Amino acid sequence: MPILGQNQYGKAENRVVKITRDGATHHIKDLNVSVSLSGDMDEVHYSGSNAHVLPTDTTKNTVYAFAKEHGIESAEQFGIHLARHFVTSQEPIRTARIRIEEYTWERIATAGEDEHSFVRQGQETRLTQITYDGSTWEVVSGLKDLTVMNSTNSEFWGYVKDKYTTLPEAYDRILATEVSSRWRFNWSDDEQEMPDWETSYEKVRKHMLQAFAETYSLSLQQTLYQMGSRIIENRSEIDEVRFSLPNKHHFLVDLEPFGLKNDNEVYFAADRPYGLIEATVLRDGVEPRIPVDLTNL
Repeated sequence: MPILGQNQYGKAENRVVKITRDGATHHIKDLNVSVSLSGDMDEVHYSGSNAHVLPTDTTKNTVYAFAKEHGIESAEQFGIHLARHFVTSQEPIRTARIRIEEYTWERIATAGEDEHSFVRQGQETRLTQITYDGSTWEVVSGLKDLTVMNSTNSEFWGYVKDKYTTLPEAYDRILATEVSSRWRFNWSDDEQEMPDWETSYEKVRKHMLQAFAETYSLSLQQTLYQMGSRIIENRSEIDEVRFSLPNKHHFLVDLEPFGLKNDNEVYFAADRPYGLIEATVLRDGVEPRIPVDLTNL
């Protein structure tokens, strides 16, 4: 007889926008929340009995109710509230996983005193995943779609060459990538002091960008390691960082047919194919737990 393996269910991509009104000044939290629950769910698969099933529609309603009841201090804190609720209020549920994307809005300055106008920022999307099994927490946060570029201070030479190699060595090139990164916190139980999630995100992002800008790069791998190292060295609440960095190639355009010299001025931006550089940077003595394939997180 076939045996049921790992299983989970929930409501995906619940869009919730919370407006906090502080007089004439408003604040926005814009989240996309996905709930996934697992536990004693064998019978619903074998016989169709829903006796242990909390409807996915209920999980959706809980997201919206919690936005009102608890507010949204941060994506991480909101996910922690949800995960704790599902595991502690429903006996069949043993583990809750909450995945959240956060979209950032920037206030539009106006001549008046009202501060209720915003423009959606077009940079990165903030991410977090909270997993709770009733005793242990795992919080993995991150970002995606953060596009960065160094217009110089990057080289690429001394690499292996064979009969299929046509790429010329570069001693002054554009280095550009679209950062996708996840970092794992070492906060794992309620006895520990909880990190300041908002401050942590701001500082991690700052260290990431500073390392990218300040590293004289001989390879994108070197830059990746410096980005991760800066985070591990400066943020004690984080034990592990993983990056997926597509190399957004910029190739010099040959202008000689037009009698023009291209002195590192005009480039063709190629979107594909692209080099894909991925690696994890860890605190010494820590075992990796972030999935190698970030699409599974």
